[in-house]
Amino acid sequence: MVIILANNYRDISINDISYDIVGDMIDYPDDYKVEVHTLGNDSIVVDCGVKAKGGYEAGLAFTQICMGGLSSPSITHKKLKHEIFYPFIEVYTDYPTLACLAAQKAGWRISQEGYFAMGSGPARALALKPKHTYEVIEYEDDSDFAVIALEASALPSEKVMDYIASECGVETSNVVAIVAPTNSLVGSIQIAGRVVEVAVYKLNEMGFDTRHIISAFGSAPIPPVKKDPAVAMGTTNDASIYHGSVTLTVDGGNIKDFVAKVPSSSSKDYGRPFYTVFKEAKFDFYKLDPSIFAPAEIIVNDVSVGETYVAGGINADVTMESFGFKKV
Repeated sequence: MVIILANNYRDISINDISYDIVGDMIDYPDDYKVEVHTLGNDSIVVDCGVKAKGGYEAGLAFTQICMGGLSSPSITHKKLKHEIFYPFIEVYTDYPTLACLAAQKAGWRISQEGYFAMGSGPARALALKPKHTYEVIEYEDDSDFAVIALEASALPSEKVMDYIASECGVETSNVVAIVAPTNSLVGSIQIAGRVVEVAVYKLNEMGFDTRHIISAFGSAPIPPVKKDPAVAMGTTNDASIYHGSVTLTVDGGNIKDFVAKVPSSSSKDYGRPFYTVFKEAKFDFYKLDPSIFAPAEIIVNDVSVGETYVAGGINADVTMESFGFKKV
């Protein structure tokens, strides 16, 4: 069967686009409250939250780079519950398969020289991490530059950057890594900014051809920063699981058959803060129901039939419990 792509992205280089964006952070680090390090092998590491403070601007840039430059994220003030207003990140893209699966998906587990990080961003498309993803969406990037986003509590060494360059097939001097730990403001922003990605990823895992998705929009609250990285992992996931809202515009693909299964409420682990469930599983991801990683609600407009489908719903009570707000 011949697939007519909703998004013609064959000539787009997500690494070239992102390399231009990260260049602004490198040239104006004070504006972003980041620290730029040029290593001995001429690779560049941008600290967005390990030692640097980071901030909203860095968080938005981090999110945009994670999405291959194919989104313009923004921050708004919305009602979380009752009289409580709170910062939300909003993301949209007209290239959801490319932005979310080819770039933003955290599909590269980097473990080198005692260093560990979850890698996402456009560099994955050069290293083909994982290869199957790029075979399914039929995308290749042949850029001379590699931009990788690392969720880690430490900055990568020269040897780690050499490894990334080798896997991507580029010169080490053309590799840039942006780094932020989960328990940082930039970490909170960029993980909440994955709200569309978790929906697109789940549809892909269920067998839906995500190339039928024309455009995507999503919003999620930016979780408060927690000191404990494990607790921070819980709150950042809960931002999407219990308060993430996604709207997709789709052209065909029998999307109606998939919509009800997308929201996090379809998971057996739904209903309590992620950290609580994860702790009971002895912090073993393999004991968790993977379908929990999804937005709270989804709205899909299928333009091929002129119908709109809705599933799931916001659960502000669990969001509030997870975020740990204390009235004083």
